[in-house]
Amino acid sequence: MRLRIFTEPQQGATYDDLLAVAKATERLGFDAFFRSDHYQRIGPGEPGPGSTDAWITLAALARETSTIRLGTLVTPATFRLPGPLAISVAQVDQMSGGRVELGFGTGWFDGEHNAYGIPFPPLGERFARWEEQLEIITGLWSADKDYSFEGAYYRVVDSPALPKPAQRPGPPIIIGGIGAKRTPRVAARFADEYNVPFHSVEETGAAFDRVRRLAERPMIYSVAQTVCVGADEAEVERRAAAIGGTAAQLREGGLAGTPSEVLDKIGRFAELGAERIYLQVMDLSDLEHLELIAAQILPSV
Repeated sequence: MRLRIFTEPQQGATYDDLLAVAKATERLGFDAFFRSDHYQRIGPGEPGPGSTDAWITLAALARETSTIRLGTLVTPATFRLPGPLAISVAQVDQMSGGRVELGFGTGWFDGEHNAYGIPFPPLGERFARWEEQLEIITGLWSADKDYSFEGAYYRVVDSPALPKPAQRPGPPIIIGGIGAKRTPRVAARFADEYNVPFHSVEETGAAFDRVRRLAERPMIYSVAQTVCVGADEAEVERRAAAIGGTAAQLREGGLAGTPSEVLDKIGRFAELGAERIYLQVMDLSDLEHLELIAAQILPSV
């Protein structure tokens, strides 16, 4: 099992905050640093410094780190056109020496679209555009020569299909969600990794099975869970309160408790076939939290 650090900077974080977490992620031996791709705080609370752009952030971190994987969980298809996104991800992959992964989804938070003038089509159209974008992005990365595509929403004509990413045929694609029909079909076709975010062990197992029934090639299965670990119960409660929750809530809906408790739940996800867990870290100022996880959990997974 590989443990990856997953951040939500739209909740209030600067680039310097993210850089500190990314450097700690690398120093402590975690597998990867991932971030969400949002332009506005989700839920109540002060907006803080405002969000940061995901791919600008990852480009900078590509030059500030040397071993950890870097990626998004997930970039919305609504935010960027497929050609420019393929270029951005390929360039960051080159800048990192081939350490980038693209988590990619339909987009869901209408508030941030309205706030920044981004069109937000109905769900059915978002799914159709997302699937066409996946076709174009992977096509541009893998094409040996000029690339063209004709779809209902996008048209590509004689593209030079450059630049190429360092990883060939391209960076791994991560697709997530628990939709019962469209998501498994698209994941089986395009994904290198299928991720189930923030669901119970039982729901996760059912979602994995739906994709396994359709997948015709090997695929990595992973989960994302909010993490809140403490050396004792008082520390668990303190960390839970710092992110606006309780230990009981986070035990039920995430990975929370003492190291032994968290290892037990990780083991239940591993039994389902999960090979990676994205640890959603909500308090980016608490680097001692990462140090505790690295010392007490990472060596045992």
